[in-house]
Amino acid sequence: MPDGKPAGVPCVQLTPKLGCRLFGRRERPRVCGSLVPMPEMCGSDRHEALRYLEELERLTGPK
Repeated sequence: MPDGKPAGVPCVQLTPKLGCRLFGRRERPRVCGSLVPMPEMCGSDRHEALRYLEELERLTGPK
C-alpha cells in the first residue's frame, strides 16, 4: 500500500490465515517490523487485539 493503510482497512498483504506475505522480506514496511507485540497489544483473543490496533490507529491518525 504505497500511500499507507487507512485505519480500519486490513492490509492487502494479509493471507487468508492472517499471516504477512512480506514477513522477512526487504519490501516489508519499516513500521511493521518496528511494531513489537506486547501482552497489552495482543489481549486474550483476536477481538481484543483488533480493538487495541483500532485505538492505536485512532490515536496516531490525522487530526
